[in-house]
Amino acid sequence: MNKEEAKIRRAFSDKDKLERKSQDTWQVFKIMGEFVEGFEKLGQLGPCVTIFGSARTTPDSKYYLMAEEIAKLLTQEGYGIITGGGPGIMEAANKGAQMAKGTSVGLNIKLPFEQTCNPYIDHDKNITFDYFFVRKLMFMKYAQGFIALPGGFGTMDELFESLTLIQTGKIAKFPIVLVGKEYWKGLQEWIVNVLIEEKYISADDINLITVVDTPTEAVAVIDSFYTKYMLKPNF
Repeated sequence: MNKEEAKIRRAFSDKDKLERKSQDTWQVFKIMGEFVEGFEKLGQLGPCVTIFGSARTTPDSKYYLMAEEIAKLLTQEGYGIITGGGPGIMEAANKGAQMAKGTSVGLNIKLPFEQTCNPYIDHDKNITFDYFFVRKLMFMKYAQGFIALPGGFGTMDELFESLTLIQTGKIAKFPIVLVGKEYWKGLQEWIVNVLIEEKYISADDINLITVVDTPTEAVAVIDSFYTKYMLKPNF
């Protein structure tokens, strides 16, 4: 490389750095805007339960029907329902909340596939995010309980995020319920036989999770928890 070529490359490099700096600066404002919108729309919510699960679950699946029933039962107990706003389990939960005339919140995310808003979300509580971390904060901040049905990487991400925040005391403890004993059996065994056995987590950490098989049992876990502890914000 001669001196002229090196000079040109340095010039382009400096230009790229300036452009990246400018983009990063404006990105901060975009992130702030998502936080503000989320706080403004969700700040007046009463007690809510977030329901997680696969976007790929079909309406004829037993888990879809269970999510719908769980949402209806929770709504009848006075809870609002928060989901990721998409199809599958999320749609079922929003549908159940709407059928029972309860609060139905959808926190959607822009993705190149799968994720479209389902039609069962309250029009004033339908928010679409660009950033997963902002969306996950809204899940954690405005829910007093989590119920997870079978799902993939996204469901596991949300589940372990909540477990980590509770384990480390960053948010208040609240019930985390996994629905479908057969589905979650392998994960439970791995937590006990690997994480606990090899002392990566404390033995008591397994008690942060309750595994059930029916909608009635799932709702009972939430109700039982709040007969002992007062409902309060998580942060």
